[in-house]
Amino acid sequence: MHAPEPIAAPTPPARTTAPAPAAPTTAGADPEAPATAPHRPSPHPSRPSRPSRRALLRLGALFAVLAAAMASLLLWDPSAVLAAASGPWRIPIALAAYGFGSMAFLPRPAMNAGMGLLFGSLWGVPLAVAGSAIGAAAAFVLGRSLGREALRPLVRGRVLTEIDRRLSEQGFRSVLLIRLFPGAPFQAGNFACAFSGVKFWPYLLATVIGVVPTTTAYVVAGASASSPTSPAFLISAGVIATMCAFSAFSLWRARPRRSA
Repeated sequence: MHAPEPIAAPTPPARTTAPAPAAPTTAGADPEAPATAPHRPSPHPSRPSRPSRRALLRLGALFAVLAAAMASLLLWDPSAVLAAASGPWRIPIALAAYGFGSMAFLPRPAMNAGMGLLFGSLWGVPLAVAGSAIGAAAAFVLGRSLGREALRPLVRGRVLTEIDRRLSEQGFRSVLLIRLFPGAPFQAGNFACAFSGVKFWPYLLATVIGVVPTTTAYVVAGASASSPTSPAFLISAGVIATMCAFSAFSLWRARPRRSA
């Protein structure tokens, strides 16, 4: 007789894992294609590397307008026009001459002193502020419409990019600080704001408020220039000297320092 064969122990059934549920796919998409992260638009859109031909032509037109405005000063004298103006047209002519002089890069301290000399402190200060607003608005419109498209691609580098960002995001505050700083060139500030992303009305309002201190000092000095020992002239001259010293000190502090 043969010996009975041993009975093998039953083996447990193999465990199988359920397949993971497939991610939902959109209609027409390949289910075997790898998943990609959704595209998010950049908060800072890329700028063209080079300005277009049309933008360069408009920039050339801007330079031509500014050059014509400066060259016209060889043919007429704004102070003579203001002195000859009389009657009801005197104030409109003064405002137009001030605004045009600002576009022609005439120094604002001289124009403010002339306003004080012709109209006195009471009328000279508001007229000079209004003339500054007219010149700033005209420069902004010309710079924004003719020059911004060509110069925006050239705004590169860390410093220029940061200045452009501040003017675009904090327009009113940035323009106000520029106008309150005595050493900031008025005309250069106008076109820098025009080429940036600052809005027009915050720019204009900050300009009107910011030019009041320096404008008042020069207008009062011009109005009291015939009495150099008067308190008004001495105070205005002291304020002007303080502003000039502050500007010089600020520029000295901002100078590039050589590394040891």
